[in-house]
Amino acid sequence: MDAAVAAASYGVLHDILSTVPNVPDATRTTMLATLDTQYAAALAAVPDGRAETKGVAAGQAAAAAMIAAREDDGRFGPSPWVPSTAPGHWAPQLNAAGQPILDPTPWVGGVDPFVARSSSQFRTQGPLSLTSAQYAAEVNEVKTLGAINSPARSATQTYIARWWQSTPSRSWNEVGRTLSERYGLSALDTARLLALQDFSGADASINCWNDKYYWDFWRPWNAIPRAAEDGNPGTEPDPAWLPLISAPYPEHPSGHMCLDGSHTRILRMFFGDAPVGGFSITSVSTFLQPGDPAVRTFTSFSQVLDEIVEARIWAGLHYRNADLQGRALGTSAATYVASHALQPVGHHHHRHHHHHH
Repeated sequence: MDAAVAAASYGVLHDILSTVPNVPDATRTTMLATLDTQYAAALAAVPDGRAETKGVAAGQAAAAAMIAAREDDGRFGPSPWVPSTAPGHWAPQLNAAGQPILDPTPWVGGVDPFVARSSSQFRTQGPLSLTSAQYAAEVNEVKTLGAINSPARSATQTYIARWWQSTPSRSWNEVGRTLSERYGLSALDTARLLALQDFSGADASINCWNDKYYWDFWRPWNAIPRAAEDGNPGTEPDPAWLPLISAPYPEHPSGHMCLDGSHTRILRMFFGDAPVGGFSITSVSTFLQPGDPAVRTFTSFSQVLDEIVEARIWAGLHYRNADLQGRALGTSAATYVASHALQPVGHHHHRHHHHHH
C-alpha cells in the first residue's frame, strides 16, 4: 500500500511539474530532481519484492487514470476578464513601469470541476449594491481597518493579516495530515480525507474564480479613491488610500475564504469542530516580518474561520460580504463533494448507504 501511494503521488506530480507552463527551466529541473529523490526515498522504505512491485503497478495505474481524466480540462485557457471603467468594476494596480498587474491564473473559473456539476454551480448572491447603506458601512470598515498604515489596526491584527497571506491549500493539507496521524487513520482513510479536502478545495476554487470574473467587483483600493463615483452619500473618497496587502484579481468573493470554507467542512466531517489537542498551522507568507512567529495554534475550525473573515478586512483586501459569501461558497462546494464522491462501500457502515457484495 505504501508503494502504491508513493507511485500514484509521484506519477501525478511528475506529470504536473513536467507540463505546467510559465515555470523557468532551472526551477522545473530542480523540482523534478527533488521529486525523484523523494520517490526513491519512499520506495526505499518498502521491502523489495512482489508486494512492492504490485503496489507500484497499482499506483502507476491510478496516476494514469487521473491524468487521463483531466486531459483538456480547461486549465491554462484564455482570461475571461473584460475591462470596464464603470463604477463598481475591478481595475488592476500598475507596477513601477506602468504595466497592469494581472491575475497569473485567470483561467481557473473555466476549468472542469472534479465533482461538482458545473463551474458556476455555487454562484454567490453577489456584491452589495453600491448605493446601499450596508455597502457604505463595509467600505468604511475596510477603509479604517485595512489601510496600509491604519492607526485603528493593532499590531496583533496587522501580524494576523500578514500571517494569513499564506497558501490555504497547503495549510489545510498540513492540518489534515497531522490530525490523520494523531487519530491513527489508515492509509486508505487518510487518502480519502485528503482527496475529499482537495476535490472540495479545487471545485470551490473553480467556482470562486468563475464568480470573481462574473461579478468583476472592485477592490477597496479601487472603490475608496473613486468613492465620489458610487452614488452613495455614505462614502467619501480618499485618493491616497492604499491597502496593507493587495491581490491582482476581482474582489468578490474571497478566494481565501472559498478554500478555508471547503477544507474545514471536510476536516469537521472527520474530526469535529474542535479536535482533541487542537492543531497548528505554519504560515509561508512572504509578508511576515523578522521575528514574527510562523507557527500558530488553534482550538477549533470555527474559531479560525471567524478570524480569517476579520483578517482579510484588516489586510485591506475585502469587504465583509465577500468573506462571508466566500466562506459559504466553499462550505457548499464541500458539502456537495462529500455527498457525491468517495462514499464508503462494502463493509463500512454508513447511515445512507448499505451496499452488499
